[in-house]
Amino acid sequence: MSINQSDIKSVRQRQFLAGDFNSFRAMLLDYARQFYPDRISDFSESSLGGLFLDFAAAVGDHMSFYLSHQFSELNSTSAVELTNIERSLKADGVPITGAAPAIVPVTVYVQIPAVIKSDRSAAIQPSSSALPVIKQGSIFSADNGVQFILLEDIDFSSTYPDGTYKSKIVIGQKSANGTPQTYVFSLSGLCISGNTTSETVSLGSFQAFKKITLSNPNVTDIISVTDGIGNTYYQVTHLTQDVVYRNVLNTSADADIVKDIIKIVPAPYRYTADVDLSTRSTTITLGGGSADTLEDDVIPDPSDFAIAFPYTKTFSRISVDPLMLIQTKTLGVTAINTTLTITYRYGGGLNHNVQKNSIKNINTINVFFPNNPSTVIASNVKNSIEITNEIDAKGGDDAPSTADLTTLAPQIKNSQERIVTRPDLLARIYTLPSNFGRVFRAQVRSNPINPLASQLYIISRDINGNLTTSPDTLKQNLIRYLNPYRQIADAIDILDARIVNFTVNFNILADPSLNKSVILQNIITKLIKMFDIKNVNIDQPLQLSNIRNTIFSVTGVLSLIDLRVENVSGVVNNRQYSDVVHDISNNTFMDLSLPPRGGIFAVAFPNYDIIGKAS
Repeated sequence: MSINQSDIKSVRQRQFLAGDFNSFRAMLLDYARQFYPDRISDFSESSLGGLFLDFAAAVGDHMSFYLSHQFSELNSTSAVELTNIERSLKADGVPITGAAPAIVPVTVYVQIPAVIKSDRSAAIQPSSSALPVIKQGSIFSADNGVQFILLEDIDFSSTYPDGTYKSKIVIGQKSANGTPQTYVFSLSGLCISGNTTSETVSLGSFQAFKKITLSNPNVTDIISVTDGIGNTYYQVTHLTQDVVYRNVLNTSADADIVKDIIKIVPAPYRYTADVDLSTRSTTITLGGGSADTLEDDVIPDPSDFAIAFPYTKTFSRISVDPLMLIQTKTLGVTAINTTLTITYRYGGGLNHNVQKNSIKNINTINVFFPNNPSTVIASNVKNSIEITNEIDAKGGDDAPSTADLTTLAPQIKNSQERIVTRPDLLARIYTLPSNFGRVFRAQVRSNPINPLASQLYIISRDINGNLTTSPDTLKQNLIRYLNPYRQIADAIDILDARIVNFTVNFNILADPSLNKSVILQNIITKLIKMFDIKNVNIDQPLQLSNIRNTIFSVTGVLSLIDLRVENVSGVVNNRQYSDVVHDISNNTFMDLSLPPRGGIFAVAFPNYDIIGKAS
């Protein structure tokens, strides 16, 4: 059977593997010689056929380049155009930030006059009426000129539950006979570096999703956004978020452990904040609805805008403004014909990490005396205020580069705003802001009764750093904090971890050439370090072999004669232990002593509970 040349031309196989000029020209040359041998036979560089080949190959080369370029621009790790990098970073959820501020506790010293007690003891004590409160927002500065803003009130009259002052107190000035005339109170408050400023923007007629770019770059915190009508605008991650979490001062008995309470606040007036990658300036985007629709339906009736005369028998063509249909409160609302005031903090960098004792200057200080002392006393106390930072400021850093941000994209992609696995739950618990209470240790176990529920055991620490049962306020904060991330069919039972206190008694054979007391003290020191609560976790077994190895590691120990680890509970020798009773010996298998379900081993009084003898 013969094949016609026309049949061969109708089946033209094409390949799409060429990517550069030479590859395109070679493929085009092969194609032309195969399918057009009777049209053009000369494809040399100086011929007309060569011109056509070069032109087509150049077009293909350019198209291939732009196609590869556009494909690369879809990924933040391979993109080169700044606009596309910024778009990809935002799509990946990578936060674009400017320079970071430094954080440091600043210690404030103040002299308080001494007074005589009103009782018959005639003892000298600090004047409680002269104790001041240094208000948040006070501004200090370091030797290099960097400003630090006080983030919390420093209340020198605050006391512990037993009535003692939280401040450190030393005697200041004395009279000729040695009687104290003044006391020096010192108390620390957390400060953050940067400058605070306010900007005002006029809001005229309604504009959906109005954008406002702040004047200063490297904005670290938008403190408040309010309008002239008295509305407060809340920052949200996306405009569909209609509630925010707000901290309210905790006034209950557990305020020493849980400073604030989480409250859920509706946010009809809201905004989002985005940072430009090139300038690191912040732009806030207001809601897409008009405040006039707050009393109307959530979504307006389209016929209100489409047909002006609904009862007419005839009507002409009318114009429709589609923007009117998005003026809803589902994406937040914005006031009109008023002034918006934006207060924010900006600035940061490596030079904000100032050394200790370098923050000594008081720029602006707001002092409040709750007990109304005399004007002279108040003036003397205010003039005696001195400040310093006893440790280096940390956390300040320059703005991350584009390369730094793109390297975060793969990690951010793995993160999720939901709780699916146990690591997800533990990670979310440990990210609870500390002012809402701190969970020291947490452990998740399956519920033996309900397969769809999990048991979450938690434990906290008191103001002295000792293990204590987590207060109810902390648990309520956890419930509000975890609930938005929890899957609808999951249940989490929050339970208190059981503290199992124990004692360690050991008897060793010591080297007779060495001091037995020194050997025992070295062993006890190592065991105290080993049993530090920072090294233990809930459901973590007690390894008796580690205790033996620690004892044998001390120079001068020849043999371990006896080792006894026993549970202690209740009140023993005026020392209060946990009420949990646990038989350690009967729960020890292969040198591993298991705690009860949701239990944590702890040495309550290391100086008394670790006892050693040397023979």
